[in-house]
Amino acid sequence: METVSTARAHGGTQSVHKHHSTACKCEMTFSIFLPPQAEGGPVPLIWYLSGLTCTHANVMDKGEYRAHAAQHGVAIVCPDTSPRNKESGDGVANDESWQLGMGAGFYVNATQQPWADHYQMYSYVTEELPALVAQHFPLDMRRQSVFGHSMGGHGALICALNNPEKYRACSAFAPIVNPSTADWSRDALNAYLGEDEAAWARYDATRLVQNGVRFDNFLIDQGDADGFLDEGLRPWLFEEACKKADQRLTLRMQPGYDHSYNFISTFMGDHIKWHAERLKS
Repeated sequence: METVSTARAHGGTQSVHKHHSTACKCEMTFSIFLPPQAEGGPVPLIWYLSGLTCTHANVMDKGEYRAHAAQHGVAIVCPDTSPRNKESGDGVANDESWQLGMGAGFYVNATQQPWADHYQMYSYVTEELPALVAQHFPLDMRRQSVFGHSMGGHGALICALNNPEKYRACSAFAPIVNPSTADWSRDALNAYLGEDEAAWARYDATRLVQNGVRFDNFLIDQGDADGFLDEGLRPWLFEEACKKADQRLTLRMQPGYDHSYNFISTFMGDHIKWHAERLKS
């Protein structure tokens, strides 16, 4: 693992690192914020999964999470959203659409070519990267949680539902809750996983709940002025599935907020506090 940069922030340390991923078969980059409490021993960690077209840097630069993480003594780890070709060239497949290819990994393990060789983001964020950070940083891996935005909110929901023993909490900002039917994501799932939609269910939070999968509790914030609300997000579908299944969910529709980091940063403190309470219980 190579350190790209490091800086002090709110008494802790913000750093960026890169490494060769065996899951994605290319160089991957991630960032991590360690709060000041990490100087005294392992701290809980929260995974933040970013949305379409983003990298680890978007939330690092715009998310305003460090003061809240330092206050509550939690680390924040931010992976990239997909494999990418670096300067040396890793042969990673791409597409002209911003909804497919680099920046649009959708946190699935692709089974179809040309994507299957590198697009193994589900294994990367749930297995490989956790093992790597556990080796190099003072983290209490018994106390993990996950949240994310948009495509990353979708990623957070499916990671939690598929691994309820791994994560103590899960929340999301404007997640894609039913990617099997959303205009934003159907083409990507078809490309990555093939035409058999039964193979998509593992990566669809609404279908997972409908199929009997459960997690302790979810928190979702959604802006009602989000331009993508009807086309790609549709949180009411997940809310309906949760009500029918008696799955606990707090869905907060936030008046006047859009899909941007202005929205995310406004409610970032609420989410980190919500996670910290469950990580420390």
